[in-house]
Amino acid sequence: MIVDHLKPPYYAVIFTTVMSDDTGGYIETAEKMEVLAKKQKGYLGIESARKEVGITVSYWQNLDDIAVWKNNIEHAEARILGRKKWYKKYQLRICKVEREYGFDNLTSN
Repeated sequence: MIVDHLKPPYYAVIFTTVMSDDTGGYIETAEKMEVLAKKQKGYLGIESARKEVGITVSYWQNLDDIAVWKNNIEHAEARILGRKKWYKKYQLRICKVEREYGFDNLTSN
């Protein structure tokens, strides 16, 4: 689902991954992290896609809220497990969104 209710400025945390062969427990942990993130102050939404490369973008009100999420103990434990077990490679980017454009042909006739 595309998050389409945001009003700039806001921040996007872009997490790009290449998975290892050992993905046991990954889906359950990812779902748990999404539920937990939704409870965090400043959380605005999430979008995710996975094929050969996974891309998850979470949206936040400000950098302080992102830092609090980063330091959440359950999130920190999941990140450690990801580095040790699930990811061959990952990249994290934090961007300030100052402008956005959209098109919705899903509801048009």
